[in-house]
Amino acid sequence: MYINKVWRRVLLGLLLSASYMLANARVPHLLPRPQQLVENVGEKMFLLGRKVALSDPTNCQMLRDVFEENDCEIVEKSKGRVEVRLVDAISGAFDYRLDGYENEAYRLTVTEHLILIEAMTPTGVIRAAQTLQQLAEGYKARSAIEAVTITDWPAFKLRGFMHDCGRSFIPIDDLKRHIRLLSRFKINTFHWHLTENQAWRFEVKSYPQLTAAASMMRNAGQFYTQDECRELEAYARQFGIVVIPEIDIPGHSAAFRRAMGHDMQTRQGLNVLKSVLAEVVEAFPQAPYIHLGADEVKITMSELVPSLMAWVRSLGRKAVVWNPTAIDASQADMVQVWSRTGQMISGRPNIDCRLNYLNHFDLFSDVAANYLRPIFGAEQGSEEMAGTIACVWNDHVLPSVADIERQNSFYVATIASAARAWQGGKPSFEGQNSSFVVPRISKDFSDFEDRFLFHKTHSLENEPIAYVRQSHLRWKVDFKGKTYEAMGATVYLNHTWRQHVEGLLPLGQTGDTAYVSTRVFSPEEQKVGALIEFQNYSRSDADTVPDYGRWDFRGSRIWLNGVEIIAPLWQHHGQRVGLETPLADENMAARKPFVLHLDKGWNTVKMVLPYAETPKIRLNKWMFTFVFTDLEGRRALDLDYAP
Repeated sequence: MYINKVWRRVLLGLLLSASYMLANARVPHLLPRPQQLVENVGEKMFLLGRKVALSDPTNCQMLRDVFEENDCEIVEKSKGRVEVRLVDAISGAFDYRLDGYENEAYRLTVTEHLILIEAMTPTGVIRAAQTLQQLAEGYKARSAIEAVTITDWPAFKLRGFMHDCGRSFIPIDDLKRHIRLLSRFKINTFHWHLTENQAWRFEVKSYPQLTAAASMMRNAGQFYTQDECRELEAYARQFGIVVIPEIDIPGHSAAFRRAMGHDMQTRQGLNVLKSVLAEVVEAFPQAPYIHLGADEVKITMSELVPSLMAWVRSLGRKAVVWNPTAIDASQADMVQVWSRTGQMISGRPNIDCRLNYLNHFDLFSDVAANYLRPIFGAEQGSEEMAGTIACVWNDHVLPSVADIERQNSFYVATIASAARAWQGGKPSFEGQNSSFVVPRISKDFSDFEDRFLFHKTHSLENEPIAYVRQSHLRWKVDFKGKTYEAMGATVYLNHTWRQHVEGLLPLGQTGDTAYVSTRVFSPEEQKVGALIEFQNYSRSDADTVPDYGRWDFRGSRIWLNGVEIIAPLWQHHGQRVGLETPLADENMAARKPFVLHLDKGWNTVKMVLPYAETPKIRLNKWMFTFVFTDLEGRRALDLDYAP
């Protein structure tokens, strides 16, 4: 009997310890990483699934939702209390002025029966609610929130995502889903690109021909009504997200010419655009900024954009333009830098989108580079360095919204970009123009990866995310008598933007060949999946697909245990795939994993990668991607890679 009691106590202690460890795992999964966090050791967790008294002078709907979604009944009085206090300052927090954006700092203190939120603005309360939402995530039974004290603020005030809905229409419900899910990670801006050569998507009541199906080249007849725009903006505001609508002027405006019968850069065009912008302001009553585009076009009417900037200001809003641009960008109220040749404009807030176009990203290496790259090369923002936006310029038609999300690494790349903007910090490598050097997957990135993969299996579990763990992969690369070490699922031997993005090897020349290998230990004989790629196809180019049996136009080959893995039977083999022909299986993210056989013990992967110019492919990516996964490709197998 005594022994049974002893073992019962031991078992109870083990269960309590396991329960504590399970609960304690929530803090390391907070994404973005909080600026300051102290675990209140010895303090019990705040249990959910009970009656809770909520005192909130801001009436934050998101905060209420956190508790109601975790089976709490909101009552007037209860032992468990949630209290919001608006304060004059959060000690130690950093902030700077950006018109249209409130101070987001908050302090969150959690004890057994009290959750105290201190913030300077209603937006700060939303950010605290988003942290609570993550802390309550992942419990299999009754949810709880760990006893912590978190003091948090963003290093950069603007952290956004952009959809080009002019080219590829995305339904309102999908945009709401993106807003709802991305807001969990403290993303606070949706840049809505509404007009393009292919189609005009914003309803203009004074000129209905702009949204007529006959004027559209893609997704004909699909556009957003002004009521939908107002509804989406109000929805986004609940999650602390600012909407920046863009009417692209005067470039990318073929749809305008088809509908109106004249160019934007005319007196007629100027008058039409004033009416259009007046309706935009009415449809987005809370938008502090209206984006006017102004890039990639020859300016023939010099007064067009400046006069429309003045018009936007007369309507009570501020004007944004891209840079580089053919106009004087310093006349704008905010500047969005889109090219490595673009420069910050002094005296204006700038948004850094350089090398942040997800339509050119591969699934793995570019995501790591984006996370590690400091915004404007700085540790934190300023009145001239507003933040960053991850842009999805899906020039190429894709079969579905899910394909846009999956093939552009939408969730992982956007969240990586926003995490860097929130966390700030010192550059992860030397030089503003440097990027992800393949052998140096840092502990910082591995930490981000752990956090993201937790959320992939929880709040993002129903989303089309191809990304799997890559920081455990190791490779040996032999090239011209030298041996290089590499890490990650994708390795760029030479990056297509080699002037700015460093690859593993010296610049390749025709006739050069790299030999890649690794050994992989499997504890048992098993059937596995494998993600394999030798050319990542941009979603913005009309490229040619290799013939049957060829991975690419360079002649890359791969073997597992001496058996060659043959390339897929490409649907568009040997064809140039135009922008209006949907991409099919060209990109790895659109294909099912290869099914391969691993022997028990050590297995050998070998590749031969010749270098060659690729005139049939605009972006020559001398690269490879390889990682063993489960048969569905949902997760990477926890195997040892030892080259």
